[in-house]
Amino acid sequence: MIRLNLVLLLAVLASAIYLVSVQYDSRRLFTELDKAKTEAHRLELENERLQVDKRAQTTPARVEKLAREKLQMSQAKPGITTYVTNSEKVAAVDSTPPTRAVSAANGARP
Repeated sequence: MIRLNLVLLLAVLASAIYLVSVQYDSRRLFTELDKAKTEAHRLELENERLQVDKRAQTTPARVEKLAREKLQMSQAKPGITTYVTNSEKVAAVDSTPPTRAVSAANGARP
């Protein structure tokens, strides 16, 4: 009888120690989860802020301003347009005006 009581006492003590260990791990994991959720929320806010900054940086007016100021680009005008022709056709027909014109400033067709 004493052996059985001793075995049961050891089982209860082991169970109690295991329970305390599991509760400690549970609390530790819960605090880590809470920190991770907080960090995820902070990163979402940062991402939204960066997206707003990105949209503000890529507005057409800002791009045009940077092209004028930093790259010294200007609007394409007929006077500064370079015409590109096929050299074989030009050699064959010198008097025919070119059929395609390409703007040197932006590569667009007229």
